[in-house]
Amino acid sequence: MKIRFALALMALLPIMVACKAQDGSTATTAPATAAPTGTSEAAEAAPAESAAPASDAAPAADTASSETTAAANTPVPAPARPVGPEPVAGTDYLVIEGGQPIQPATGKIEVAEIFGYVCPACARFQALIGPWKAGLPADVNFVYVPAAFGGTWDDYARAFYAAEALGVQEKTHDALYSAIHVEQSLKGERGRDSVQDIASFYAKHGVDAKKFADTMASFGVNAKVNRARQFAQRSKISGTPSLIIDGKYLVKGTSFEDMLRIADHLIARERAAHAR
Repeated sequence: MKIRFALALMALLPIMVACKAQDGSTATTAPATAAPTGTSEAAEAAPAESAAPASDAAPAADTASSETTAAANTPVPAPARPVGPEPVAGTDYLVIEGGQPIQPATGKIEVAEIFGYVCPACARFQALIGPWKAGLPADVNFVYVPAAFGGTWDDYARAFYAAEALGVQEKTHDALYSAIHVEQSLKGERGRDSVQDIASFYAKHGVDAKKFADTMASFGVNAKVNRARQFAQRSKISGTPSLIIDGKYLVKGTSFEDMLRIADHLIARERAAHAR
């Protein structure tokens, strides 16, 4: 990362905002083989099994009743047991004093990833966290939180929330990483993309470019960006990507895989705490 950009970020937040893994290794480029694409594993979802057609002779009410009974009797698999040793406070994770989830949901354990589309390390992490996120138990609520460190980071944070408001965030998440780090049709940290550049990308995915640009500038989107910025400050992150468990724990770890292992343990800890 260029020195002038790092100095600009430090002036904006009282935290170090270098795009880096939590293991301390700074990323400068994202290899094409590691960054997600529109056909990456993270973007693929297993097709749902189709329900067997009801017999022509069976009344609709009976069919609905039998389906409800079958669903009620279907055992729900227990969450997988975390692997490896129990994480150690101060080494594997930090306790966030007074921390709170960014999007509290009753009965849910929140996992928040603070990320930046322009961050090469985040692009590499997405290839791992996408499949991991897809396999989380039903009691876990995964939330993407875009980092707003100023400049182009803020523009892409607004783009994230505009895409969310317009219902295209999920289907464009991996594609935007790819556009910046693989195809390089967008500049990311290599320069500053204009709002129109960003809106043009989303236009390729079925959103009117003007509507997208207007949504990026809306009061609601700016309010969400400010909330995301406050969440990052409160969580005392040291870089991106960062994982925050239930607003309470900042995951550290020695590698991306280790971060996910530690997160699994902390999720299990929170599940036990919720049960008490």
